[in-house]
Amino acid sequence: MRDIIDQIRQWVDGGYPIAMATVVNTWGSSPRSVGARMAVRADGMMVGSVSGGCVEGAVVQEALKVLEGAGSRLLQFGVADETAWDVGLACGGSIEIFVQRFDPGTLEIIEARLAARRPVCEVTVISGPESHVGRTAIFDATGLLAGGEPVELFAPAEAIITEALGEGTTKRQHIEVSGEPAELFLDVLLPAATLIMIGGVHISTALSQLAKSLGFRTVVIDPRKSFATEERFPAVDLLIQLWPEEGLEQVGIDGNTAIAVLTHDPKIDDPALLYALRSPAFYVGALGSRTTHAKRVERLRANGLKSGALDRLKAPIGLDLGGRTPEEIAVSILAEIIAARYGKAVKKV
Repeated sequence: MRDIIDQIRQWVDGGYPIAMATVVNTWGSSPRSVGARMAVRADGMMVGSVSGGCVEGAVVQEALKVLEGAGSRLLQFGVADETAWDVGLACGGSIEIFVQRFDPGTLEIIEARLAARRPVCEVTVISGPESHVGRTAIFDATGLLAGGEPVELFAPAEAIITEALGEGTTKRQHIEVSGEPAELFLDVLLPAATLIMIGGVHISTALSQLAKSLGFRTVVIDPRKSFATEERFPAVDLLIQLWPEEGLEQVGIDGNTAIAVLTHDPKIDDPALLYALRSPAFYVGALGSRTTHAKRVERLRANGLKSGALDRLKAPIGLDLGGRTPEEIAVSILAEIIAARYGKAVKKV
């Protein structure tokens, strides 16, 4: 939901009722992954996507019914169903989409937790007794934040909710309510991944713009005041004119952080790498040729960095796409970061 939350905020502030459609299961060749969302207003305006275009029209019609007073509903589309061909899902996959009325009271809670860099888990009853379907609760690592009534709906899932928050993944959980089967959908909403760029260089200007367009929280750190300026980086989320160790300490690094070291100046790059490679960042890369990198490794070893930490360093930074311009190099860097974020192994030439 994070990719559409700004638009949802505008609609909530404008007083519009909203229906939310969420992909809760997929099989085979599905164009969107579990957790993908689409919000729909009563006038038919929508934001987001649940199928890349295949079934959006049909889902909008169901969402409008929900806004007119119908109950929440679990929709199924697949190539075995005539409905799938009617709506255009002929690509070989099947999906389940849950449609419910969006509770605007949960938005502020979700926004506040994500702004504080804390994941939240939205737990929804997607099947079971009709009186309970569509009920939702919001949890974070401290416990229940909103909803959660009746207690017997959500209490049995506390352990798996904690597990989902720790893993940052969606899950489904079968439970029983008054002897009847029911199912919960657990959707973990993570804060935006952070990309920290060490060095306010030309590549950083292109990289920050590209990363911003993909939803990253962007940070530039450079002690050189003529490099780290608002004129050069008008759209970054955080601009820090400090030496790397101080700047990285100020930002804070977690497992949802990528760090690109780009100044080509050992006085700045080496301290940044010594800090970054000992952090939980999921990606650390550094600019420079193989010859430059070999000398860098010697310096880092001399400063106490062990082989295990050094093995995490992506250098030369980025995938070998053959690009030459700062914009092309930025694409190669971000491509490698995305691959690392989703655990995809890529072979460097």
